[in-house]
Amino acid sequence: MKIFSKTDRGKVRTENQDAYFADKTTDGAAFAVVCDGMGGANAGNVASETAAKRISEYFFKSYRDGMSAEDTEKIVKNAVVSANIELYDMSVNDPKLSGMGTTVVLAFVKDGTAVIAHVGDSRIYLVNDRITQLTRDHSVVQSLIESGKITPEDAKFHPRKNVITRALGAEEEVSVDTSLVGLSEGETLLLCTDGLTNFLDDSDILDIFKNTDIAETADSLVERANQNGGGDNITVVTVTK
Repeated sequence: MKIFSKTDRGKVRTENQDAYFADKTTDGAAFAVVCDGMGGANAGNVASETAAKRISEYFFKSYRDGMSAEDTEKIVKNAVVSANIELYDMSVNDPKLSGMGTTVVLAFVKDGTAVIAHVGDSRIYLVNDRITQLTRDHSVVQSLIESGKITPEDAKFHPRKNVITRALGAEEEVSVDTSLVGLSEGETLLLCTDGLTNFLDDSDILDIFKNTDIAETADSLVERANQNGGGDNITVVTVTK
């Protein structure tokens, strides 16, 4: 299992409100989580960093070598729910953190099975000879697309394209989407924030994967997003079987 990562402030933002964690378990499985924070002042930083840290700590404290994918899926969901409770309590009790929140995408890969989870509009893709989005954006524009009111092309320029309908810390309870996905030898999971996907089309991302060594792919994706404007923080984690 190969894990590579890169985060960057981008060309416009004054600070990086993304956070991530990626590591392997003692039995060689891969774990990665990516968060994109939101909120005034430093609240976005607090939200994303706290979520990435708490989710990772919860997972590694609860995971046991040889655990089934189904049991791991339960741990993943509980980890995200636990982080949501902590973030919500922080935002309620500290006026400086009021209204903070964060997206989250998470992947655990072992023996050809990936457990994935997400809240918000950060994404997970499966990359092989093509690119497939595995997560569904929890966003206003995604709802408009699904209702037929706008096209995916319209969504790129929609004035509410950055408005999400679900986030960690925004409410006392959160709904976490999870699923199990097969991963074959040589295939890669790409976890990323919208600082990548708002500035690179899927075809551009796939092109970079096809023409770049996997050890350099995360760097190349961030570099290309910056070349295309770099209007947001950019975080990328790749997990390759």
